Amino acid sequence: MIIFKSKREIEMMHEAGKILASCHKEIEKIITPGISTLEIDKFVEDYLAKWGATPEQKGYQGYQYATCASVNDEICHGFPNSKPLKNGDIVTIDFVVNLNGGLADSAWTHPVGNISDKAKRLLKIAKESMYKGIEQAHVGNRLGDIGHAIQTYVENESFSVVRDFTGHGIGRNMHEDPAVPNYGEPGKGLRLKEGMVITIEPMVNVGSFQCKIDKNGWTARTVDGKLSAQYEHTLAITHNGPLILTD
Repeated sequence: MIIFKSKREIEMMHEAGKILASCHKEIEKIITPGISTLEIDKFVEDYLAKWGATPEQKGYQGYQYATCASVNDEICHGFPNSKPLKNGDIVTIDFVVNLNGGLADSAWTHPVGNISDKAKRLLKIAKESMYKGIEQAHVGNRLGDIGHAIQTYVENESFSVVRDFTGHGIGRNMHEDPAVPNYGEPGKGLRLKEGMVITIEPMVNVGSFQCKIDKNGWTARTVDGKLSAQYEHTLAITHNGPLILTD
């Protein structure tokens, strides 16, 4: 069931999104070779606490961390750990902020030190593909329009889009209907209406789009060991076009 959001609810989510975006910018400053994802996780939790906010995924189905930290071939849901990041790594930091009941979700993939040209291009295409999807998030369009825009852009750049994980509705809960695939056919799928709030979050791989799950039951990684990157925004569907709440 899709839960449509009031103007007040969207404003609350926007306030959470502002904190989330500012936290990502601070993370960008501290990610250097030698820092661990566990240190980044603590930084995020402490930063949110300063603003009276909390990390929504901590405790979700037993998950123990404030963030998901996915390094190199990890697609999503990587567990923060004490292993130092190395020069040339890429790391996706993904988290959900709860501010007085308003939720916002966003992921950024960060370079660690000097990364390869291939990795730079991957990050660029993954981020741009997210915005290609957002451009289609208008009242009257369909979910397939979003997925098709992302998929065609990514594949035309000789990368692949993960099928096993999607964007989603968000609002009163971290995950709500509808699922928002990053692939699809134009003109197909659920029609977008004012008041819907969704995430658009393409996960883009250098090689195959297929993934495998680690023994921890959470972490997804590429089947071929090649790099993966993800960018995500939370946005509201309005008559004036998509309103990004995490920018």
